Amino acid sequence: MYLYKATCPDIPNPKQKTSRSQGGGQGGVQAQGPGQGRLARQTSVGTGAQPYNPMMLWTANKNNGVTAIKQLEEFLNFHSLSLHEAVRCQTGMLYRNLGKSGLRVSCLGLGTWVTFGGQIADEVAEQLMTIAYESGVNLFDTAEVYAGGRAEVILGNIIKKKCWRRSSLVITTKLYWGGKAETERGLSRKHIIEGETFRRAQIRLLSLTTNAKHLLCVSGLKGSLQRMQMEYVDVVFANRPDSNTPMEEIVRAMTYVINQGMAMYWGTSRWTAMEIMEAYSVARQFNLIPPVCEQAEYHLFQREKVEVQLPELYHKIGVGAMTWSPLACGIITGKYENGIPESSRASMKSYQWLREKIVSEDGRKQQAKLKELNHIAEKLSCTLPQLAVAWCLRNEGVSSVLLGTSNPEQLTENLGAIQVLPKMTSHIVSEIDHILGNRPYGKKDYRS
Repeated sequence: MYLYKATCPDIPNPKQKTSRSQGGGQGGVQAQGPGQGRLARQTSVGTGAQPYNPMMLWTANKNNGVTAIKQLEEFLNFHSLSLHEAVRCQTGMLYRNLGKSGLRVSCLGLGTWVTFGGQIADEVAEQLMTIAYESGVNLFDTAEVYAGGRAEVILGNIIKKKCWRRSSLVITTKLYWGGKAETERGLSRKHIIEGETFRRAQIRLLSLTTNAKHLLCVSGLKGSLQRMQMEYVDVVFANRPDSNTPMEEIVRAMTYVINQGMAMYWGTSRWTAMEIMEAYSVARQFNLIPPVCEQAEYHLFQREKVEVQLPELYHKIGVGAMTWSPLACGIITGKYENGIPESSRASMKSYQWLREKIVSEDGRKQQAKLKELNHIAEKLSCTLPQLAVAWCLRNEGVSSVLLGTSNPEQLTENLGAIQVLPKMTSHIVSEIDHILGNRPYGKKDYRS
């Protein structure tokens, strides 16, 4: 077989190494350092002979941090870009990888549970998304069951109205509860994939008609895409485990929607560590796509799963954590200290369980602990909600924290947790753990 042998004049001939270094031989060529041959030839031709190549500067002096940044800026300027025009430089937002995938998500995301299509008007929803997007938030989460599908419609309408680049957004949705029929719920291949086709004019009409909510209950990922007027979502979540569907069928269906371009990644929500591990094992056994993320509840009073179970999954199989309810459905804000306000979530009929939780014995103990945590918040010059969100973000295993707010003031306040995060020292965290008294212990703690 004929093998092509590449030649490069920059690579010195080992046989001539001694003669070159000593200046001997017929040519009397002096030794050159690594990577200097081509640079020497270009500079010897003259200043105007070669066009400016910023990559030459990019590879030089890598160990000098200041020089490297200047060289990177020159490289970007050469391509009509700017390092200071990046979103993170303008807004101060932090971005993290979703698990061990390459998807970069803002550490704070905006959720649509309860609020979109229910607790707030469409105009307020647009204000919230605008504030979030202009603050550097790129993650927006919804589900087919939220407001019977209306939340997805509102989300899609706002994105289309704002003309935001789809490539700048990370849109996630969740599947399980799709409709009243037996085949419109669960994680069967049929429910995950299928969905009825709506014309866009119908979608606009449904977004304005409150009496047509039953028409929005269209199951499956295709139905969600139709409601949001999108070709794909970035992450599709299995909203809860399904004991009636074999794990292989679930993983194969999720792999199918990814291969068909309807989703980029898939994840789980409210799954146990054992169920996530089973899905990963099935994916590896049949050469399918495993989940990259688990959505889990995480706040000051709910810690076990995110702090003990998920870190082990992250290190073993790369599954990250996207957490929700950082303020425990508003309990941590302190607004329930003197009763239940009329406009609060706990006052809604469908949230009777939250009302009972607040007035219970455990609820009263939590309110007492929140009063003590207020002193720490005052010491850090922040509010209690900002402290609670920053406390969630201080966990490096958390890829993003989903915020659920009902007005622009709340959202602006919660986004301010980014400035509190650097103040979350080990001493402050220890103080919080001492007040809460609920720090979970993992395997490492038991060994020590």
